[in-house]
Amino acid sequence: MASAIFSGFAIYFVFWWLTLFLTLPFGVQSQHEAGDHPPGTDPGAPVMPLMRRKIIWTTIVSLILYGIASWAYYSGLLNVARLSRVIGFSGY
Repeated sequence: MASAIFSGFAIYFVFWWLTLFLTLPFGVQSQHEAGDHPPGTDPGAPVMPLMRRKIIWTTIVSLILYGIASWAYYSGLLNVARLSRVIGFSGY
């Protein structure tokens, strides 16, 4: 039971982390684009990264993706035998 909970949390964490990296570039304006370039900083550095909003959206989107993946797994749509047939591996 504890290993199933830990595995579920680990899979959710992977979904969350991947979703975070997918949402990072949205809504970001660089210092070069904004025309505000203080000396000694990289011109590609974001002016306002909006991390709080991105973390909230990341949590919401990853919960939805995790829910869909869990539903697919428990309904039998997502298992090793089925995925191996899809990619053409006949070992199962």
